[in-house]
Amino acid sequence: MKRLGIIETIGKEYLTENVEDGEFSYIQALGRKIKGHFRIDLRFYDEESHVAILIETKSIYKANDVKQLKAYVELEQELDGKTKIIAILANTENNMFRIWKIENDVCNELEDRKIKSMEEYIAYFQKQNSNDKTAVLENTSKLNRILHDNGIPEKLRSQFVGTCLLALKNDLVYKDLETSQIISGIKNKLGKLLQDSMDKAKKLAILQAKVLESQNVEAIEGKNFEKILLFIEQNILPYINESSFEGQDILSYFFTTFNKYVAREDKNQAFTPNHICHFMSKVAGIYKNTRILDPTCGSGTFLVQAMTMELAQCETESERYDVKAEQIYGIEFDEGVFGLSTTNMLIHSDGNSNIRLGSCFENDKWIEHANIDVVLMNPPYNASKSQMPKEFGNKFGKSATDPSKGLYFVNHILKCVKGQKGRLLALLPMSCAITTKGIIKELKSEILDNNTLDAVFSFPDEMFYPGASAVACCMVFNVGKPHPKDYETFFGYFKNDGFEKRKGVGRVDIRDKWNDIESEWLNLYHHRMSLPGKSITKCVSEEDEWCAEAYMETDYSSLCDEDFIRKIREYAAFLVQSEEF
Repeated sequence: MKRLGIIETIGKEYLTENVEDGEFSYIQALGRKIKGHFRIDLRFYDEESHVAILIETKSIYKANDVKQLKAYVELEQELDGKTKIIAILANTENNMFRIWKIENDVCNELEDRKIKSMEEYIAYFQKQNSNDKTAVLENTSKLNRILHDNGIPEKLRSQFVGTCLLALKNDLVYKDLETSQIISGIKNKLGKLLQDSMDKAKKLAILQAKVLESQNVEAIEGKNFEKILLFIEQNILPYINESSFEGQDILSYFFTTFNKYVAREDKNQAFTPNHICHFMSKVAGIYKNTRILDPTCGSGTFLVQAMTMELAQCETESERYDVKAEQIYGIEFDEGVFGLSTTNMLIHSDGNSNIRLGSCFENDKWIEHANIDVVLMNPPYNASKSQMPKEFGNKFGKSATDPSKGLYFVNHILKCVKGQKGRLLALLPMSCAITTKGIIKELKSEILDNNTLDAVFSFPDEMFYPGASAVACCMVFNVGKPHPKDYETFFGYFKNDGFEKRKGVGRVDIRDKWNDIESEWLNLYHHRMSLPGKSITKCVSEEDEWCAEAYMETDYSSLCDEDFIRKIREYAAFLVQSEEF
């Protein structure tokens, strides 16, 4: 898109110029001398909404151009600190755009890759169109107390809230009604939403039996049910953006907040954080025509991320329909979690059509016929014999749970999509990466005979907090391509994601570091760079450990006294826990 096309799309009436060649000078606007960059190619401004769109055009943009655009943003903020900004780096040769949204000193890069009208950009800043993760987490914490006071048990809360949210999004009438009438209204909404869905009867039966017909829900008094719905409508629903594609998986945030209250024995399921799903989707290289499978889909976070990433690239309603109806596939074994994934997909504009209840080991033909391009999965790490094929269950020995720690799931799915030349990304416990004997070694050998280990990322130790305590890594495989002996696998030591634990809300990006960190991780991987303390490439086989820690050079320049003190404390805690202190 050339300069004229950009102006016509956004709206010529919003274009502001104060120099003869059509550019905007901040020296003229601020009335002072400025060192460095001060003239931006295109500036649009709407006085009523105080939204400014800043565009720097390049034939080929480089890393330094982002810094240049940031300088213009800072100058724009100097003009008026209350201005809301859309900053765009535009490659006019190949129509590639990078777009950032800046408000109240918070900067987020958007999934959007198309130039839009001023009206559409203004809508990004309206409350009902804003994805605000922090607000949702904080309000969900408040909602948790309300649900507790109304007798909703901990394990039911995330599904109950998700179902209510879904009905409210679809204009549920609930004021001045009895509980039985409200429940009937929610059932009616769910029936219509699932009209064309695979396993419609099962999904409806599960949502009704597990949630709506629960004695705890039926016991809520009508006025109290109304208060719960009103709180959700006023404090949760406004922060779900259906049109911006920022990819905020609101329901997974609900689950994270509620999950920390669940009893210890229920924390075996490791639900993948939203930002990790986003990173893995980026690594997978998802496009609008990519067919995605999550064979152990849990609450559906991988599928939501993949779907929103694809929808962001669609230009027509027909393309968006195809994504939702034909390109998103999931399987979930647990009935309760299956209901959660169904609700989650519906909240995010559907995509639940091809979500199945059952075992991935019993859906081989269905997976093969789906012609999958990318698999994203986080298999159970402690699956029981009842969840596994009998021939593998016989290998459990004295172990009560899967001795492969999920690697058997990965190998099975690789066989199902073999020959389709796709990619598979799996979150697995670090024990899978470092074990070089027994069943895990056998599975590694079989996997490498038929697939290439392209990369392994070591993720943050407390990534699943406040749920499961497993330390995980992500393995990336190129499907159907035997692993060459001289192939250099990329290993990333991606332990610091910028997230911090906060009471009542779990791990959050409180300092807004994630966008920059994700960009760095992707850059290291895509260029297969070796950087001390961050990454390395290495030829490996089933005889070797599959993690960066085994090969990476330590970056001693970054170490400080605090690092030493922290490690001593961690070691002391380890000794106490192992009763050796």
